[in-house]
Order: sequence, then structure tokens, then C-alpha cells
Amino acid sequence: MPALDHKVPPPVVLLVTAGLMAGSAALVTGIPPLDLVRTLIAVVVALAGVLCAGVGVLTFARAKTTINPINIDAASTLVTGGIFAWSRNPMYVGMVLVLTGWAVFLGSVWLIAGPLLFAVFIDRFQIQPEERVLAAKFGSAYAEYCRRVRRWI
Repeated sequence: MPALDHKVPPPVVLLVTAGLMAGSAALVTGIPPLDLVRTLIAVVVALAGVLCAGVGVLTFARAKTTINPINIDAASTLVTGGIFAWSRNPMYVGMVLVLTGWAVFLGSVWLIAGPLLFAVFIDRFQIQPEERVLAAKFGSAYAEYCRRVRRWI
């Protein structure tokens, strides 16, 4: 198991990525003045992300299972309903949307690399290790869930 598997909490990865995006925007392109359309698009995309992640958290809470992605072994229930019928990882999808909204707000097309790199990192060092634990813990029920529902969207 690589050293980064389940070691860095996804919200920390989100914040570091957002900070790097802001720093890059300021250094490379300069942040253009805000305009209403760009701001509205950024807010709508980011709010969609917050909603997606929030619904995922609430669904886990209702199922009385852990939302702690660092301690996936504590998962007590395989949640497959609600938003989890559309995506196996709605909280990570939400984080990608928040970062996409941030890229739009910062106003540089190059900043789309931030959400993409976040997704690659989370997929490799968080989702894949989570899936190994869940497959071992929930067996054929998890395998069937994976056949029905995509990892991202």
C-alpha cells in the first residue's frame, strides 16, 4: 500500500488545490476583474458541488455510517440509495465541482487543471484504496453495486 493511501484527508487536498489555483492565477495570468456572468456561473457550479457533497454526507449520517475517509474500516453500512445510486463518490464529485467553480471565478482556462489533478489524486490515493476495503468488507454486494453505479458520474 503506497504511503499516500488514505493519509491526506480529501478536504485538505481540496484546500491545498484551491490555494495553488489562486496562487497560479495571480502569478501567471493575473486575476481578471469580476463580471456578473462569470461570477454567477462560478457560484452556481460551486453550490452544485456543495449540494452534491452535502447530500452524500447526510445520506451517510442517516445510514449511521462513518463519513471519515481516512478510517474507511469503520464503515458499517454499504450505502447504495439516494445520491449513491447515481455516483459511488458524490462527495468527491462535489469537491471537483467546487474546484471547477473556483477555476471559473478566478477566470483562467488553465486553472481547469486544478480540478482535474484533484480528481486524479483522489481517485488514486483515496477512492481506489477505499474500494479495496469496501470490496473486502461487503463482498458480492459491493461488487454488484460497482457494476450498477459508476465511480464518478
